Amino acid sequence: MCRRKRRTTGDRVRVHAPGPSQESLERDGTRTCQPNPPLTRMTLGQLCVASWVSRSATQPRIEPGSVVMPQALQCRELPPICPNVRLKHQHQHRITVDNLPPEVRARFATDPVMPLRTKTVKEFQEDIERATVSGDWKHVHDFYLTTFGSFLELNAAFKKDASPSFNTIEDSGINTKFINAVYDALSLTPPDAQRAVLKGIINSLLREWKGCVTSSVVNFSLLQNPQCTSPATYVIYAHLLRQIAALAEADHYFLMHWFKKLSQKRFKQLVERLHLFISTRLFPVKPEELPPMAKCSWWIPSATKVLSLLNAANIISSTPILPFVDFYNPTLDHTDFMEDYRIWQTQGNSTRFTFCQFAFILSTVVKKAVIQKDSEQQMISMARQSLVDKVSRRQRVDMSLLFLNIKVRRLQLVSDSMDELTRNRADLKKKLKVSFVGEAGLDMGGLTKEWFLLLIRQIFHTDYGMFTFFNDSHCHWFSSWKCDNFSEFRLVGVLMGLAVYNSITLDISFPPCVYKKLLTPPVVPCDLDLPVGNATLTLDDLQQVMPDLSHGLAELLSYEGNVEEDFCTTFQVSQEELGVIKSYNLKPGGDKIPVTNQNRKEYVQLYVDFLLNKSIYRQFTTFYYGFHSVCASDALMLLRPEEVEILVCGSPNLDMSSLQKAAQYEGYSKTDPTIRAFWDVVLGFPLKFQKRLLHFSTGSDRVPVGGMADLNFKISKIDASTEWLPISHTCFNQICLPPYKNKKELKQKLTIAISNAEGFGLE
Repeated sequence: MCRRKRRTTGDRVRVHAPGPSQESLERDGTRTCQPNPPLTRMTLGQLCVASWVSRSATQPRIEPGSVVMPQALQCRELPPICPNVRLKHQHQHRITVDNLPPEVRARFATDPVMPLRTKTVKEFQEDIERATVSGDWKHVHDFYLTTFGSFLELNAAFKKDASPSFNTIEDSGINTKFINAVYDALSLTPPDAQRAVLKGIINSLLREWKGCVTSSVVNFSLLQNPQCTSPATYVIYAHLLRQIAALAEADHYFLMHWFKKLSQKRFKQLVERLHLFISTRLFPVKPEELPPMAKCSWWIPSATKVLSLLNAANIISSTPILPFVDFYNPTLDHTDFMEDYRIWQTQGNSTRFTFCQFAFILSTVVKKAVIQKDSEQQMISMARQSLVDKVSRRQRVDMSLLFLNIKVRRLQLVSDSMDELTRNRADLKKKLKVSFVGEAGLDMGGLTKEWFLLLIRQIFHTDYGMFTFFNDSHCHWFSSWKCDNFSEFRLVGVLMGLAVYNSITLDISFPPCVYKKLLTPPVVPCDLDLPVGNATLTLDDLQQVMPDLSHGLAELLSYEGNVEEDFCTTFQVSQEELGVIKSYNLKPGGDKIPVTNQNRKEYVQLYVDFLLNKSIYRQFTTFYYGFHSVCASDALMLLRPEEVEILVCGSPNLDMSSLQKAAQYEGYSKTDPTIRAFWDVVLGFPLKFQKRLLHFSTGSDRVPVGGMADLNFKISKIDASTEWLPISHTCFNQICLPPYKNKKELKQKLTIAISNAEGFGLE
């Protein structure tokens, strides 16, 4: 017979289905049972003959890696209790307890009685102090055992009010100070008290009362238990995580808002605990401590889904509690993430779990690798297709057709580049090779880097007119001038796409909102008439482009006087285009609509949208299609705007100490006088010269996604006169140094070399 608890609602009650046995929780956690299913409403007639439901009914099979969700109690249609009941039912009369036969009116379990909270934070701390002095922990032990031995007790103990309800998403009604005090003191208690907590949690999981309020409060409280850091508790922790992952969407919504109210310290502890759990399950130090992976494949999906609630809480917080990089799990860098990506590509957000469904957990290193692999596959496919086309037409096969070959003159760099990219538009997804007219350099990567560097430098120069540079924000923005041909903006988009596609970092100073717009949407829509790049942007985004204007609009919003009389502003704005002042209405008839205290929010919203979206729509749309013509990939859906910026621009922060640690040597050792002098000079350089050195030796002054270690920087010895300048091989990130006599001579020669680092030649 199913276990029953009654919550009367007219003539209907709720029924508990059997949950997992204590043995399955305490032994090894290997039983792949579902969490207790949600309460199922049944008529009294069905309840009285609930024995029709087989106690041994098997749980649904859990697919490996799937996120387990609760299943409704499965039972067949039950026959009526007796002819009288059938007759009443046929006549559509309402069945009540009073009109049932006496033999049917059996005693029901009463509704759970909410215990009253009898302990305060001060009283609990006094108990701990007395136990510490006397050595008698029985009172504390009993408190832990009682509190954690029942979800009802736990709910009552940790709520500010004994009432079972809570107020809003902003106020959970939970006494977080008491929770913190109880958990902080737990590590000070004897082992038997700590075991009492774990035993109580096990018993509570088995006897859980399925009230939605209790579940939310209890899950929120139990998740903060610091004992869950130890692998010895992971079986219990896993069942708790599965229970939270299987909650209804409404419960997740409340938990998400409650998480964001935690202190940064407590919030970070939750995140780190979940990462440790996932990492330990993937690569256990002592595999014998954990159940076999085949029997607990639901552990990682459950933990990842709970982590996604914390990530959502971090996002909706007015100020992010943690940097988004704190949600990366570096352990996943060592998994078969390409297989995970392929499954996600084919099945999307299906019931089969993949980490790509929760892209926030994947580091930028993984996402870059996915994009690179995806790009390589597209390059191979394009090269193979070109080869097949040539052979099928019985034409001579030239190996150059396997590459995107760009040949340009330095003095006509922009025009030549535009002509070459337009002429080779069908080959943009082949591997890029660049050559400069009149130069004998062979492109093994170095010429490509310099081509990007010089081209970007010219296009973004203020005299060129395509982009405006704001000194206050130190960033470029699209010029709003109107023309009939925006092809040059497409060229910039293509360049950015080629850079990501060919793993080249660029020195571009776009504000973050540009990358938001590039991902709106992340995949080019099939209907080309649909608008693209119109991201939802706010005053904070404008602050990153035009800080002074943003500050003025913020003052308008907070102004306490009469906005209409004091500002005399209408829904019309003006801006300069090629030396001419032009006016635009933010909405129809805007020049006749005054800005007032009531409509000023609308004015600011429309003004921001005009500046960052509408005024540059044609320019950005062309730029958007140029970027996606090269870099189209499902992997873009995995990226945050900040991550796209890192892929395009790398990191601007040069850490030469990290480069020194990762450097490799050929002909030298790190203790040689020349090498010691080299690093003394480089570490003493100002930032400007450090960037020049990086450009001289690698062809780019940007740091790749993986940091300095990813440069594979090498210093080699050449047997040449010390009158020679240093030589670099940018294709291999290599600098060659003669054995200079002293640090002064090395610094002089190195400074000359890095200050004159354009152009390539053969020795």
